[in-house]
Amino acid sequence: MPENQLATTTPIHSLDNKFARTIWASMLAPEHMQKVEAEVMERFIPAGAYVCRKGDTVDYWMGVIEGFLKMSSISPEGKTITFSCMLAGGWFGEGSLLKTESRKYDVVALRDTRVAYMPRSTFNWLLDNSIPFNRFLLQQLNERLGFFISLVEYDRMLDIDTRVARCLAAMFHPYLNPGSSMQLQISQEEIGYISSVSRQRANQALQVLEKKKLLSVDYGGITILDLEGLRKFPGEPGK
Repeated sequence: MPENQLATTTPIHSLDNKFARTIWASMLAPEHMQKVEAEVMERFIPAGAYVCRKGDTVDYWMGVIEGFLKMSSISPEGKTITFSCMLAGGWFGEGSLLKTESRKYDVVALRDTRVAYMPRSTFNWLLDNSIPFNRFLLQQLNERLGFFISLVEYDRMLDIDTRVARCLAAMFHPYLNPGSSMQLQISQEEIGYISSVSRQRANQALQVLEKKKLLSVDYGGITILDLEGLRKFPGEPGK
């Protein structure tokens, strides 16, 4: 469904408020937060459904209240390319809003997800009235740029086991996905998409990382046991 066709939305303040997971909300002045709570809407997205599609008009800044989203695109040959995943507390789409351009990627729910929709008018009002919100956006854009640069590095310079480890660790970015749980419901196929490897090779890498006690492979997902170890895998030479 296009972003401008939100048929079933509910004022977010009338539901279980999960803004506590959101970094920028804690920075806003009370009167600014009051406006946000009154104007941001929420929608339930079932697993497998699209939140938005490539080419959509961008009318909202979006955030994950609860659940798990995948940002991806499909090549002309039909190959799916996964750019990133968004977990609870993460917000996305500010670049397209700032540039007033159409959506450049698809976003799909990997499990049942609650998504917050901030209208463009509210987003622009915060830009005009909240210095802390502007600082947050600068930091978010900087962190996102660093994240995508690191993904290019992983793809071109690291062996596959290390690439899988670093890509998994990147999903727990303290700024881009601040509400992440160490238990992640994700298929090995999705891990392969994120790491640009096959499902079979992702499975082999997970076995290596599990033997190193960095994570445990659970039914339908993984549990991170040593996040810092994943970020530094395989470690310094000789250690």
